[in-house]
Amino acid sequence: MIVLGIETSCDETGVALYHSEQGLLSDLLYSQIDLHREYGGVVPELASRDHIRKLAPMIRQALRDSGLAHHDIGGIAYTAGPGLIGALLVGAATARSLAWAWQVPAVAVHHMEGHLLAPMLEPEPPKFPFVALLISGGHTQLVEVEGIGRYRILGESLDDAAGEAFDKTAKMLGLSYPGGPKLSALAGTGKPRFAFPRPMTDRPGLDFSFSGLKTFTLNTLQATARSEQDKADIALAFQGAVADTLTIKSRRALRQTGLKTLVVAGGVSANIQIRASLRAMAEKENAAIYFPRPAFCTDNGAMIAYAGCQRLLAGQQEPLAIKARPRWPIGELTAAG
Repeated sequence: MIVLGIETSCDETGVALYHSEQGLLSDLLYSQIDLHREYGGVVPELASRDHIRKLAPMIRQALRDSGLAHHDIGGIAYTAGPGLIGALLVGAATARSLAWAWQVPAVAVHHMEGHLLAPMLEPEPPKFPFVALLISGGHTQLVEVEGIGRYRILGESLDDAAGEAFDKTAKMLGLSYPGGPKLSALAGTGKPRFAFPRPMTDRPGLDFSFSGLKTFTLNTLQATARSEQDKADIALAFQGAVADTLTIKSRRALRQTGLKTLVVAGGVSANIQIRASLRAMAEKENAAIYFPRPAFCTDNGAMIAYAGCQRLLAGQQEPLAIKARPRWPIGELTAAG
């Protein structure tokens, strides 16, 4: 089966074609960073309009690049949530309309399930069961994964997600949008000068909280001279605190479940220091660790096409009604097959 995947949950338009036996055939991504930069963040209405402008041409290009026609498509997968409702509706309406016109099934895909399954696109994918650490701008979760759709939430952020904390801290430091990658680059020039707390690591449980760390960062910034070196040192301390917190909680999750495989996915999983910290922990725990390639850490159509393909092969599909859910707990998903 060849599945067309469509991702429009926020500010990136992703289109991909995935073959159930041959793998990824085409993968296109358009980022709206330049559009939103002058506003310092994503403007939902502008994001929706840009998805409308880019989506149809990208679908045509993906078909051309792979030498396929619409009658070769066996199903369509689209991100139905969570995300910006306007952006989600663009992808959902497009996918559902094409599925009706082409007389093929369509399936709604959970955005975070797409991230969770992104490492399955690698040549040597992880095997079920495993613990997944999902770290993005909107989510920080530890999930026990027994199979596709068989998820148990072990812990999640009680306030800001890790990626959100990165972006807000970057703004405090005067860094332009998107702030997370720029904070990471600034931290590369920092010196180990400040001692930042590791939130909620001194108590049992697997939940996260990064709002207090953000406040601690602001207080530290206000107490310094705010030179460029001060900012770099603070960025390094903040990033180290997040990396250590994620690592401590991930180790705790592996020990609690007795599993020996950790999958790390989502946009923040591209952070070099976080990857290094988690790899070192996994080695000490004698556990296998898997990351998606950097291109699949951010939002993309490939992960949606793959996740949707697995559900379509299991016989799942959506009715004609257009489905979009800005809030959609991953624990509500049903098992595939």
